[in-house]
Amino acid sequence: MSSFDFSPGAQVPLAGGAGQTAPTGALASAAYRDGPVDAILGANTEWHKCAVSAPRVKLLRPDLGEAFAHAVQNRLLGGGRKPLIQSFGMEPQVVVEHCLAANSIRRARDTRLTVIMVLFGVLFLPGLLLYLGVFALRRSVADSTNKRAGLLVTPLLIALGVLGVLFLLKMPFGGFWAWYLRACVVAPPVGWWFAKRACEATARDLRERWAGLLSGGGIGAKIPEAVPRDPNQKAAEVLRQSLAKLSAEQRSNSVFYAGPKGILGLGTRWGSWQLAEELVPREPGSEIHPFRSYDVIRAIHDQLKLLARGPLHTGGFPEPDVRHWIVTPIGENADSVSRPEGTHVDDFQIRDHEVQRICNEQQFDAGDRHYLGTQFTLWDGQLVITMMTTVTVLHETLRIEVTGHALGPVHSLFMGKPSPKKITKPKAVRFWETKDHMLPLVDANEVVRLAARAPLTWYPPVLEYLGGKLSLPEPFGLRHAWAAQPWRHRFMADDALRTATPVLRVVHQAALRVLDEHGVDTTKFGARSGALSGGVQEAAPRKADVYDA
Repeated sequence: MSSFDFSPGAQVPLAGGAGQTAPTGALASAAYRDGPVDAILGANTEWHKCAVSAPRVKLLRPDLGEAFAHAVQNRLLGGGRKPLIQSFGMEPQVVVEHCLAANSIRRARDTRLTVIMVLFGVLFLPGLLLYLGVFALRRSVADSTNKRAGLLVTPLLIALGVLGVLFLLKMPFGGFWAWYLRACVVAPPVGWWFAKRACEATARDLRERWAGLLSGGGIGAKIPEAVPRDPNQKAAEVLRQSLAKLSAEQRSNSVFYAGPKGILGLGTRWGSWQLAEELVPREPGSEIHPFRSYDVIRAIHDQLKLLARGPLHTGGFPEPDVRHWIVTPIGENADSVSRPEGTHVDDFQIRDHEVQRICNEQQFDAGDRHYLGTQFTLWDGQLVITMMTTVTVLHETLRIEVTGHALGPVHSLFMGKPSPKKITKPKAVRFWETKDHMLPLVDANEVVRLAARAPLTWYPPVLEYLGGKLSLPEPFGLRHAWAAQPWRHRFMADDALRTATPVLRVVHQAALRVLDEHGVDTTKFGARSGALSGGVQEAAPRKADVYDA
């Protein structure tokens, strides 16, 4: 059998389609970040909160990028992964691929550090343990608020240094062990120097990728392990299939309603408008021509597709994404979701015949519900406005409900670019002036932390047990987990509020046309539509999913 080959490590696009680059780059940049992992707790929202477990050994704690990249990779590509919530306005596959790339970069660094640890640390274990003890003592004193302890430890460290030099120059005994103990004093600092060079090179690479993603350019994610070179590379094939499954789930037309949390992934439901009137024949004594809910929805769908057109050449709406959604109710505190299965589902997509059946028949009692979604991705993907329309017919009453949902920008934590590490000090002579002193990207504490973690990175469960890990909120979706409210941004809030009026009018016009074609008296419908058209202009967003009863 002839083997097949691809170009190794194809460059992955930095973001998805047009208008979806900002949140994709922001979340992907988290995989390359440094800094304390606890910083991500500040990005928690009211409904979706991630958690960071306390380290049992502080020396083995992860930084933000390490914890984020491993958590996202394990959650979205792990063997026992659970269903995901769609990430609207971005491409989650690109974020996952950058997490894979960041983990590969760190794995290469950890391989070098492991070799250095073996050659300059494990082979000279007494010296390594002594230096680690001194480092732990110095670190604990630095973290302590007890100033007296700091004053006592400093002379102790100086005394240990002097004793080490004397011990190095004149041993109390000779032979092999004397030279071995001398090497135990010298080898760890030499290994630390090599480790520092390896850590600084990797830190520069990670920071360049971090800055590039937030600037809209940079280097693409290179993941050669996801490109199988022959049919026997099962791990690469499994990874490729997992990425394909992630993209298919992102395109699913099945979403979930979780009580006060609203429809997961769509953001806050801030407004709701209902038109409900009695179905009366236009001509007394005549009958209404039969029609179904889906006939009205189909007319509304076709009309909403034309929202980008207008009588004046003034810009206006971009091309909307109009789709049929099936909404499944789940518990407010549910920690997982279950996607529909069966013959009516194809690659996470509910087939058209099942969509029509749900639209026409499941309007009351238990079961899924049908909605027609009109989605606008704005502000380079930072704002996603979704207007959901549903049509129900109960007895002789037809009800058309339009609800507005707004998914805000990614939390500002993910938007910060890397800043140079420096310290500002007054000048020696002109003490009233200050001067910036550049600090190394990787300080001594960070080198020791990375070197200590490196051998354990090959056993992630042990490393997570000792150093702690990041736990993602469930049900998990990359976008809604760290989305801020759009109402703090005036222009974003204006865009969300302005969308409701034209969408509502188009929905009503299309529905009234269908009713008129089927012999329905639209007088009351028209009057109610006019009243709603005036009321929707009130700029008053509210929490429509929280029923204050």
